[in-house]
Amino acid sequence: MAGVSDDELYRQYETVNLYRRGPGATIELNRPERMNAWSQQFSADLLAAIREVTDNPEIRAVVVTGAGRAFSSGADLKETAEQAGGGTVDVHKILTERYHPLITGVRRMPKPVIAAVNGPAAGIGLSLALACDIVVAAESAYFSLAFVNIGLVPDGGSSLFVPARVGFARAAELAMLGDRLDARKAVDWGLINQVWPDAEFPARTGELLDRMAAGATKSYAGIKRQLNQWMYDRMDAQLEFEAGIQQEMADSGDFAEGLAAFAAKRPPRFSGA
Repeated sequence: MAGVSDDELYRQYETVNLYRRGPGATIELNRPERMNAWSQQFSADLLAAIREVTDNPEIRAVVVTGAGRAFSSGADLKETAEQAGGGTVDVHKILTERYHPLITGVRRMPKPVIAAVNGPAAGIGLSLALACDIVVAAESAYFSLAFVNIGLVPDGGSSLFVPARVGFARAAELAMLGDRLDARKAVDWGLINQVWPDAEFPARTGELLDRMAAGATKSYAGIKRQLNQWMYDRMDAQLEFEAGIQQEMADSGDFAEGLAAFAAKRPPRFSGA
């Protein structure tokens, strides 16, 4: 939990908590027993929270963080495997109907959004963090485009957000090797903005939220529009392109093996099919 210990619980959803501290708000991803993995309920709750902070004129800056020891471990593969039931998964529908409104909602929110990464940010969890305007991390946090480890490709906008921040070479390395990037190296690469010692992280996050909540809100909104126009003008098209390729991957033998290996807690044996 980052920067919410002294805040007031404003709204509680099944898997997300919304806190207030004056004009600042904190969206806390709250499935700690599953490392804040994205389930169907989680996606609905997070979208409701994003819409709440977007539409409330009293809220002028937002933090997104995770409860427990993770920011977000990505998609809930256990739920995905159960829903597949031995068949294929309609990932295109999941992405376009559940995930994309969350990512674009954060990116186009007319107020600053800070990702306070308190632990692992993997897969779609990393996509969510990078959709935010400023990304800060605890020293123990790490980042991972883990899709390739189960036979998938980056989605949720990460094929756009990662190279926009770190360039082609490092984006290819993160996506194709699927390795963890620790917080200190993530700062060095330019993937994130700041890293703070774990003991200082909640207080430093709160200070940043207070600063931005007291700032020139319309100016922040205008800056976001400028950056979106220059960097992310094709965001909707890229999200749709990602979803199409991801559906191809979901129909592959390697993804079936990736899910089976995950369920069996063993290394995958990919065939390239």
